[in-house]
Amino acid sequence: MASGVALVLVAMLVHTLFSKIPSGATTCHLINGVKVCHAVFVWRFGWNIVFSYVFNTFVLQGVQMTLFVTAMSMLIGFSLGLVLAVMRMSTNRLMSGIAWLYTWFFRGTPVYVQLLIWFNIAVLYQNFTLGVPFSHAWIFYQINSNSLFTVVRAAIFAFGLNEAAYFSEIARGGLLAIDEGQLEAAKSLGMTRGQALRYIIVPQAMRVIIPPSGNEVISMLKTTAIAVAIGLPDIMYQTENIAATTYQVVPMLITACLWYITITTVLSIGQFYVERHYAKGALRQLPPTPIARLRQDLSRAWQAPRRARVSR
Repeated sequence: MASGVALVLVAMLVHTLFSKIPSGATTCHLINGVKVCHAVFVWRFGWNIVFSYVFNTFVLQGVQMTLFVTAMSMLIGFSLGLVLAVMRMSTNRLMSGIAWLYTWFFRGTPVYVQLLIWFNIAVLYQNFTLGVPFSHAWIFYQINSNSLFTVVRAAIFAFGLNEAAYFSEIARGGLLAIDEGQLEAAKSLGMTRGQALRYIIVPQAMRVIIPPSGNEVISMLKTTAIAVAIGLPDIMYQTENIAATTYQVVPMLITACLWYITITTVLSIGQFYVERHYAKGALRQLPPTPIARLRQDLSRAWQAPRRARVSR
């Protein structure tokens, strides 16, 4: 019963995705000297327009920009987040307090607001200078804020610093998942705290850190879409520009969705193999890869009829 309902729902979904509707226009032609007119039908979701723009030059440039901003933001987020996690776990009240304040602020304010602040940072600071504090005479280096925080850099800073706050909690949770006895054992062998974290604690914590970190990467990829508000030429920006000139809003939105789904699928596959790598030593038998599972399913499907004939 349940499988039948599921098949009906799937059939309805396929029908609505690939159905055609009247466009409101008509076309006429002569048949044996008689003028015959009929309505012109078009794809409901404009698939012909979608596939004509999916590899458009501007769309591909938007994909490259989205990937670049995502990669740089996650690099900043992971690096700074790991430092914040170690600071948060420190016995030094000053270091743990700074890490807590950082996390409190960046998790407590919307990333969209942070993006706008970094983009408009020139309102607060027209120039960034390096020199002696409280002295305007001793300035060694100076740069204009607008030239420093371009659209791309503002987006990377905003997303990277925001991600650091979230990843610090993920990393802290992974570090806390490791028994304290291992740190004590490392110290008894003469290792410093930093060496113990690097060679013993962090490699084991990666098994706990990787799954939520993969989710953060995928989430960051989609979060970059809000940077269209400051003019970042990413996927959303390019598809919106094309939609504004062609008036094909829904097909261009579908084009953007296809690219986001494609990239997230690739990232999900990569996350699976990274998790599988760090599962070594924790599991006696590693989980089969998707290709191995497919081979098993095909082998069972091929052998099932043979077994049925043998049983007869």
